[in-house]
Amino acid sequence: MNPAKSLSDKLLESACRLKATDIHFYPITGETKVFFRIHGQRIYYQSIPLKQYELLLTYYKFTSGMDIGETRKPQNGMLPYQTQLQNYSLRLSTLPVNHTESLAIRILPQDDVSSLNELFLFPSQLKQLKQWFHNSSGLILFTGPTGVGKTTTLYAILKSIIKEGRFQTITLEDPIEKNLQGILQVQINEKAGISYHVGLKAALRHDPDIIMVGEIRDAYTAEFAFDASLTGHLVLSTMHAHDTIGTLYRLLEMGLNKTDLSQTLIGVASLQLLHVDINKQINRRFAIMEMLTKEQIMLTLQGREHEAKKTIYTFHRLRKKAYAYGFIKKEDF
Repeated sequence: MNPAKSLSDKLLESACRLKATDIHFYPITGETKVFFRIHGQRIYYQSIPLKQYELLLTYYKFTSGMDIGETRKPQNGMLPYQTQLQNYSLRLSTLPVNHTESLAIRILPQDDVSSLNELFLFPSQLKQLKQWFHNSSGLILFTGPTGVGKTTTLYAILKSIIKEGRFQTITLEDPIEKNLQGILQVQINEKAGISYHVGLKAALRHDPDIIMVGEIRDAYTAEFAFDASLTGHLVLSTMHAHDTIGTLYRLLEMGLNKTDLSQTLIGVASLQLLHVDINKQINRRFAIMEMLTKEQIMLTLQGREHEAKKTIYTFHRLRKKAYAYGFIKKEDF
């Protein structure tokens, strides 16, 4: 067997068994350190010789469709992986460093999409979220840093929408992390000329009821997403922002005006993950949401942010509640 493939299989088998979400390769002088991200924590796994890593890197670049000869620019690739129990999609990313390249692998399970009922720690927050979906048009945003479950939440929402079967639903994703039957998924490909705004224009010609935009990254995409919501579509998307109020300020910085925000923005949910460990029976991460409702959005846009903040259930209050219920440990709170 190819020694690079053999090493790859061992690493991937271990990562999947430990339920790691990412593998990081950190090349230094003479060796490469391998880290797994498990429950949000980056944990050292092992070191391998640098020459062995370079063979592994070449193997990954070749099998995922990257340019093997290109070492000066970042590259991205996708690779399928299968165990006896699960199918995965591997999202690979290289980064030039110190005369070599680092490699990061995101591990994306394909066979199961969590239901909404499985994601959130507090049922009352899920109830409020579902109320937002009663709107036939407008924009719902999920925010937070990488790895807090924004995309997982969107897929769970899409799964519930598919069950109803009443809505023409189109997604624009970069990349498509999971294949879902019953909706139209569009892969963003900048090299092929399919950007978010090009994809949005094409999607609107397919008479959608619901559009999911994987991420609002720039002013043009933000403007187009808001225009789509103004013309009778329910738009779901994500953004990188620290909290809910910060999301509004980011949108204003992108050039959107307060009138558009007040008319189209249904709600903003900023996510955090809590590791719940109760009597060694429940050991997984659940999401909590700092939620900004329509009324709180209006107050903030009117310059009454201090009034809005008084009614927001902040992350601090949510963690305090989780600790009081015995869901998390004191050090986590």
